[in-house]
Amino acid sequence: MARLRAGEKIALISDAGTPLVSDPGYKLVRDAVEENIAIYAVPGASASLAALVSAGLPTDRFFFAGFLPSRQGARQKSLREISAVPASLVFFESAKRLAGSLADMGEVLGPRQAAVARELTKLHEEVRRGRLDELAAHYTTAGAPRGEVVIVVAPAGKEEVEVDIDLMLRGALGKMSLRDAAASVSEASGQARRKVYARALELAKETRKEPPE
Repeated sequence: MARLRAGEKIALISDAGTPLVSDPGYKLVRDAVEENIAIYAVPGASASLAALVSAGLPTDRFFFAGFLPSRQGARQKSLREISAVPASLVFFESAKRLAGSLADMGEVLGPRQAAVARELTKLHEEVRRGRLDELAAHYTTAGAPRGEVVIVVAPAGKEEVEVDIDLMLRGALGKMSLRDAAASVSEASGQARRKVYARALELAKETRKEPPE
């Protein structure tokens, strides 16, 4: 900042993706803006956009979620919070967590179509497409791929949102009271509490009717 105040020109450059996207470098831009220092972006390759347009999934609306939490419980909670977003979902992920994240996505989001893109704009670029459960199974067997990874997940259709709510409710009902489960899922999904509570009642009745194994 002292050098910028003195009138020098500084470039922030990265050889590992677009600077400031899921990157703390935004703090430098924020501080420069506060002091009325001009900021200019020089566009380059963007992994999130390159993955989106290569995935073969809807591009009219998309939600960039960055990196998911590394712990499974926090990761599933984050996925539940955005499960009903009516847009394609774009994530960054580390190769070593890829299989686990895909499995959690399949559990929380349902059998949506998705694409795993790695090493975009580089020599060994690859895009693998399929359902979330299929992709999770592949990378569980094949192991962690090399390079940087972007995941693109199809948006939830109306029927898929209903399935997501059922999955969320079944998980919540196993840990808390019906009323608390409905409140938690309503908040996470953005669906009306009355509607979620009614569905929770139906699921609870179905569970009681199931014969013992």
